[in-house]
Amino acid sequence: MDDDKSKDKDKNDNILHGNHHQDSTPQENSDESTDEYSGEELHSDYKVAGQFDASAVHHLSGMYKNWFLDYASYVILERAVPDIEDGLKPVQRRILHSMKRMDDGRYNKVANIVGHTMQFHPHGDASIGDALVQLGQKDLLIDTQGNWGNILTGDRAAAPRYIEARLSKFALETVFNPKTTEWQQSYDGRNKEPVTLPVKFPLLLAQGAEGIAVGLSSKVLPHNFNELCDAAISYLRGKEFELYPDFPTGGAIDISKYNDGQRGGTVRVRAKIEKLDSKTLVIREVPFTKTAASLQESITRAIEKGKIKARRVIDMTARDVEIQVQLSPGISSDKTIDALYAFTDCEINISPNCCVIDGNKPAFLTISDVLKHNADRTMGLLRTELLIRKGELEEMLFFASLERIFIEERMYKEKKFEQAPSQKAVLAFLDSKFEPFKKDLIREIREDDYLRLLEIKMQRILKYNKDKADQLMKKTMAEIKGIDHDLAHMTDVTIAWYKHLKNTYGKDYPRLTEIRSFDTIDAATVVEANEKLYINRQDGFVGTGLKKHEFVCNCSDLDDIIIFYRDGKYKVMKVADKIFVGKNIIWVQVFNKNDKRTIYNAVYRDGKNGYSYIKRFNVTSMTRDREYDITQGKPGSRVLYFTANPNGEAEIIKVTLDPDPKKKKQNIFLEMDFSDVKIKGRTAKGNILTKRGVHRITLKSHGRSTLGGRKVWFDQDVNRINYEDHGRLLGEFNDGDSILVVLDNGDFYISDFDANNHYEKNIKVLEKWDANKIWTALLYDADNQDYPYIKRFRMEATKRHQNYISDNPESKLILLTDTAYPRFKVTFGGDDAVRPAMEIDAEEYIGVKGFKAKGKRVSTWNVARIEELEPMRKPEPEIIEEEGNEQENLDPDAGKSQQQIIDEMTGQLSLFNDND
Repeated sequence: MDDDKSKDKDKNDNILHGNHHQDSTPQENSDESTDEYSGEELHSDYKVAGQFDASAVHHLSGMYKNWFLDYASYVILERAVPDIEDGLKPVQRRILHSMKRMDDGRYNKVANIVGHTMQFHPHGDASIGDALVQLGQKDLLIDTQGNWGNILTGDRAAAPRYIEARLSKFALETVFNPKTTEWQQSYDGRNKEPVTLPVKFPLLLAQGAEGIAVGLSSKVLPHNFNELCDAAISYLRGKEFELYPDFPTGGAIDISKYNDGQRGGTVRVRAKIEKLDSKTLVIREVPFTKTAASLQESITRAIEKGKIKARRVIDMTARDVEIQVQLSPGISSDKTIDALYAFTDCEINISPNCCVIDGNKPAFLTISDVLKHNADRTMGLLRTELLIRKGELEEMLFFASLERIFIEERMYKEKKFEQAPSQKAVLAFLDSKFEPFKKDLIREIREDDYLRLLEIKMQRILKYNKDKADQLMKKTMAEIKGIDHDLAHMTDVTIAWYKHLKNTYGKDYPRLTEIRSFDTIDAATVVEANEKLYINRQDGFVGTGLKKHEFVCNCSDLDDIIIFYRDGKYKVMKVADKIFVGKNIIWVQVFNKNDKRTIYNAVYRDGKNGYSYIKRFNVTSMTRDREYDITQGKPGSRVLYFTANPNGEAEIIKVTLDPDPKKKKQNIFLEMDFSDVKIKGRTAKGNILTKRGVHRITLKSHGRSTLGGRKVWFDQDVNRINYEDHGRLLGEFNDGDSILVVLDNGDFYISDFDANNHYEKNIKVLEKWDANKIWTALLYDADNQDYPYIKRFRMEATKRHQNYISDNPESKLILLTDTAYPRFKVTFGGDDAVRPAMEIDAEEYIGVKGFKAKGKRVSTWNVARIEELEPMRKPEPEIIEEEGNEQENLDPDAGKSQQQIIDEMTGQLSLFNDND
C-alpha cells in the first residue's frame, strides 16, 4: 500500500517538474480489493475457474488519478501553454515547420499546409486550421492572401481551400536555422520535428498568447515590435526598461496596475470614441478581445435598460471600425461617453497571466523576465551561429591548405603515389609527405582528409591558380578574424541584431494603443435618470412605482436615497420600486457619495425638555440601511429646523422662544446666522442655540455659500451648465457671480449659474461675467450704406436681452473680440484693390463708449477683408472689488410689535408637536 502511494507521489512530482510520460497506460494497483462484485458484473478475463482473480482488478480511484495526471500534463505541455524558448505552442511550431519545409517562395493553399502539418500534429485538421488563421491574423510570421477574416468585425476566414499563405520575410530571417535546431521524432516516428525553433526575437511578447490548461491558464498580452527591440537593447546595455501592451485593435490602455504582466495584475482598455457632432458619437477603435458586433450589442443592451439615452446604434464597420451612437435630444455627449465606458464593453478589464513552459514545466514569470530570457537566448543563438560559421570556414581553410600543399608539392606525380599497390600505401605516402607541414595546420589530418584529396579532379589540378587560392585563403582568414572579434563582443553583436530588426521591419508596426491614465467613472453619476422617485408620506413608502403620490426628483435605478426623519434619525437606502421607510419624513433626496458641497443646516432639541442645539454637517459616506442620528440619541429628541443646501448656503433664521410667565419683560426673539456655525462631521454634537423652549423657527433671509467658489462647466452639446466636469470650464463662481451670454444676432444678457438654466442654441460667447471687460466689434451698419464701423464698449449687467450691433436687423457683425489691445488689418478690394492694406490700433482709433453707440467708420473705400492681428501689448492685472448684495428679508414677523407676536402665539399650536 505504501509502495503504491510512493509511486503516485513520484508520478505527481514527475509531472509537476516537467518529466512528461509519453506512455499514458495506467499502472496496475496491487492493493487488495475490498469491493464485492458479482460474476455478471465483471469481464470474463477476471474469472478464474469460477473464482475472481483479485490481482487482475484495477482500482478506479487509482486509474482516474493516473489518467487525470497524464492528461493534465499533456494539455499543459503539448497544447495550451507556450514555450519560453520560442514563444510558440506545439501546434504553432508544427505549422511553421511545415511551411518552412514547403517553402519555395510562392503561396500555398491553407488546406495543403494543414494536410502537411498533420504529419507532425496528432489532431484533426480543424484545430490546425484555426491555429493557422490566428497566426495569420497577427500579421507577423505569415504572409497571407485571400479572406483571412477580420479581428475588428469578428468575421471568420474563408474556407482553407480558398485562402493561401507563405512565410514572411521576418519569419524566414529570425525563426529558422536547421543548424541550431534541436530535433526530435514526430508522434508516429516517421519524421523529425523541432523541439523548439531557434527564434531570435521575443516572439511570445510580440504576438501574445492565450490558453486554458488543466488547473492553470496563460494570458500574455501582445506588445509593440519596436518597443521590444528597444527594451532588449536597454537590457543588454544594463539599463532599466518598461514594456506595456499594444493591441492590434487600437484603443487606449491604463497600465497603472499592469504588474509587469504577472498574474494578479490588470489593465483597463477603452474604445476610442469621437464626437462626430453634438448629437452623434463615433467609435473608431474597439477594446482588445472585442469586436464591432459584440460592442454594438453591449451598447444596445445598455440603451434598452435605460442606462444610456440614445435613439439608435448603427454599425458601419467595413475595413475599419465605425459604430455611430445617435443621441436623444437634450443629452450631453460628454456624459454619454462616460456612460458608454461605465455600462458597455467600451471599457473592459483584462487580467494578464504570464504562464510559460520553462525547463519542461510551467512557470509564472513577468514580462521583463521573458524579455531578458529571450535576449539572452538570442545572444546564445547568435554565438552558436558564429561558432558554426567559424568551424565551416576553418574546415574550408584547412582543406584549402591541404590542397595547396598537395598540388604545389606535386605529390600526385611521384612514383610512390602513381605506383602504389593499394589505397593504404597511398595514404601512408601522403602522410609521410605532409609530415613537415603538419605543425602549421589548424588541426590534425585525418584519413578522410586524404581520401578527399584523392577525389580532386585532374582538371582542377591543371587549372590551379596559386594567386587566386592565396586570395581566397586570405579572405577566409579575415572572415574568421572578424568572427573571433564578434565572439569577443557578443553584447554589441546582439544589440546590432535588434537594431537591424527594428530598422528593417519596425516601420510596419507603429504603436496602435494609446497609453494614458483613466479617471474612475462612478456609474451612479453618469447613468441617465431614467426613473422618477415618489413618496407616500401618509403610509411611509418611497419608490419609483408610486406614481400617484408626491414627486421627489428624477433618479436612476443605480442611485441611493438619503432620508431624514423628524426624530433626528437618517439613513441611506437603495432605490426600489416600492419600499417601506417609515413616517415623519422631513427630507428625502438622491444621495451623492463623497459630496462635500451639500451641507445640512439643522436645529434639534436634545431630549424631550433639553437644550436646543444648532449644527452644520455634510454626509460624504454611509453604510447602506444603517441608521444614523443627527441628535445625541436621547429619547424625545426632535428636529426643530432642517435645510439641505446643495452649495453650502448658510441662511439666517429667526427663533421664537416660549414666553416665560415669571417675567414681565419678555425677550422671546433670537436670530442666528448659520454662517457663524462651523461645518463639522455628522457625529458632532453642535453648538447650544438656547436653553429655553423653542416655539417656532422661521427663515429670515437666504444666505450665501460658505464653501468658496464652485467650478462650473458649459456643455455645448445640450447648452447647459453643470458642476460635473462635462464640457468647457467657465471658471470658479462665488455668490453674486454671473454668466455672460452673447448670441449670434448681437443680443446679450447675464444669468446666474444655476444648473437648471437653459440656454439658446445660437450662442456666440458664454463666459463668466466681467463688468470691466472691454469688447471691440467690427460691423456693417445698414443705416450708413453698409460701411464698416468699429466700436469699443462694455456690456451692461442686464437680465433683459440687449443688442450691441444695431437696432436695424439688416446690420451685420464682422468680428467681435475681447482682446485688450486689438489690432486689425483692412484689405481693400474692387476699384480700390490697388490701395495698400491699412492697420488699425483700436485703442488709439476710438475710445470706449456705450454698447448702443454707432462707432467710428473704418473707411469709405471698398473693403474686401478685415482680419485681427496679434496685439502689440498685454494688459496689466487689475484688482476688482466685488459689491455685496443685500439679503432678502423673509421674516414673517417683520413690522409686528413684540406684544402682537405674544398675543398671536396665545392659543397657537407649536410647529412641532411632540405627539406627531
